[in-house]
Amino acid sequence: MSETIGCDVVVVGLGPGGEHVAGSLARAGLDVVGVDERLVGGECPYFGCIPSKMMIAAAETLRQVRRVDGRAGTATATPDWTPVATRIRDEATDDWDDQVAVDRLVDAGARFVRGRGRISGPHEVTVTAPDGSTSTYAARRGIVLNTGTTPVAPPVDGLAGTPYWTNREAVRLTELPGSLVVIGGGAIGCELAQVFATFGVAVTVVEVADRIVAPEEPEASRLLAEAFAADGIEVLGGARIERVEHDGDRFSVVLGDRTLTADRLLVAAGRRNNLADLGLEHVGLDPEARVLDPDERMRVAEGVWAVGDIAGKGAFTHVSMYQADVVIRDLLGEDGPWADYRAVGRVTFTAPEIGSVGLTEKAARDRGLNVRVATGDLGSRGWIAEDHGLVKLVADADRGVLVGGTTVGATGGEVLSMVATAVHAEVPISTLAEMHFAYPTIHRAVQPVLRALL
Repeated sequence: MSETIGCDVVVVGLGPGGEHVAGSLARAGLDVVGVDERLVGGECPYFGCIPSKMMIAAAETLRQVRRVDGRAGTATATPDWTPVATRIRDEATDDWDDQVAVDRLVDAGARFVRGRGRISGPHEVTVTAPDGSTSTYAARRGIVLNTGTTPVAPPVDGLAGTPYWTNREAVRLTELPGSLVVIGGGAIGCELAQVFATFGVAVTVVEVADRIVAPEEPEASRLLAEAFAADGIEVLGGARIERVEHDGDRFSVVLGDRTLTADRLLVAAGRRNNLADLGLEHVGLDPEARVLDPDERMRVAEGVWAVGDIAGKGAFTHVSMYQADVVIRDLLGEDGPWADYRAVGRVTFTAPEIGSVGLTEKAARDRGLNVRVATGDLGSRGWIAEDHGLVKLVADADRGVLVGGTTVGATGGEVLSMVATAVHAEVPISTLAEMHFAYPTIHRAVQPVLRALL
């Protein structure tokens, strides 16, 4: 039986939030053990946010070159995936090696243990190393869980036996296929689909919902679908996938009324929280739970905190980091502020970008609010920018404040910031509408929409 090693805090899972908790508490003088069986830093720097945004930035560079004709002279661009793949390997991921992140954690004063961590009792975590050996850690203050998610595939006949890609394979590509079918029209599927199409891949997006980016406002889905059509991307909404086949060379995706064939298949149809066999039953939690339900201090059980995707408040790096700050304050005995999700923002980095915060119109109506809605065109800089877009604001008419908003356009994610501030701080719409909006900026397009709500 392995010896039990004492410490102050054990952090199981070192994605962005878990790494932040472990490093910050260690720098504050606590004895911290960080545990992860995968790459320290989590999905974001190796398979998600960072490499995908390098891909998106490269695609946008091509898009800009293609706009030169008629505006600034003439220009041609020959797409080449090699520099993109090289940058992802060398600059973003260190060839998918986490030594820099491990060193950063250890330099902060934490101990790092590579292996699978499992709660084995109150305030206790047992780690199984890659070689099968085990070690047990007794955490005097508590355990922080940040175990993240894993991409999952829908239960489509034949799919499991094929060499389909997820985002993890997509960001490691060194050569692009000639054609690609994407199953899943959410943020990940749409971002990657548009990147590959911009580099010349023939792309079809298959979505079982009636529209792509279904969690967003319908107007945002429509604008993105129009942009996809202009990029030559076929979108099949409301699709029923009967089966998937692979003949050793090409994929066939059989729908109700047609069969799609492509060189490669990318599945971006959801993710599963990594909560299975985590030992939740040892702290009074449901071992079959799909998500944990934290309080305002991110506590999910006595002596247990959860951050990130598993906490069910938004599968975004910025939410995980926000929650990590809450946990750090709680474990250090500080007095808040505690978690507040009125203004959780998100951005889908397509062209156009889709930024959204707070409640959609439907969600606000479902809550029984006295809803007022106004919309406008975000692409309102005249001759400076010709991109069309959308501003949609959702107001609680009884209180005279915004409860949600969507900004779609070339800078939709950046314009979102002022809407997010208004939602979070509950600034009166009458005050917002009479602010100074610099001319000629894109964010100035928000003002007439605000005035339409008065």
